Amino acid sequence: MSLHTQIKEEIKQSLKAGEKVRLSVLRGLLTAFTNEAVVKGKTAQDEITDDEALAVLKREANKRKDSIEQYTKGGRSELAEAEQKELEILETYLPAKIAMEEIEKIAITKKEELGISDKSKMGVLIGAVMKEIGGNADGSDVKSAVEKLFS
Repeated sequence: MSLHTQIKEEIKQSLKAGEKVRLSVLRGLLTAFTNEAVVKGKTAQDEITDDEALAVLKREANKRKDSIEQYTKGGRSELAEAEQKELEILETYLPAKIAMEEIEKIAITKKEELGISDKSKMGVLIGAVMKEIGGNADGSDVKSAVEKLFS
């Protein structure tokens, strides 16, 4: 079952169970999927691929993280908590994140493979590590792991 279909089914389940927050998040996600389909030149009724759905999920999760940060800075803890609940729902659909130790191992391996010895090529190394990981880690984690190699 594709991720797009799974979300549609879970909307029905959430509606029956009366889970308002989950229902709201899943409906928003379905709308984002539809928008992505239209952007990709498909019709609004077409399903997007799982890779496209994961990209949308990551984008939506990042929006929530940014909102949490802004609300926390602004002293609006109740809004930050609401965004945190939405983020937790979205994260159930994302692949498991790679541990920092694993990211560091991959960074060391890539550094040796590419023969990078100075800090000026750090961007190339970050890109190579991100490609190797396949999006299963936060970009800021990858950046800090690579920076650690040059410090």
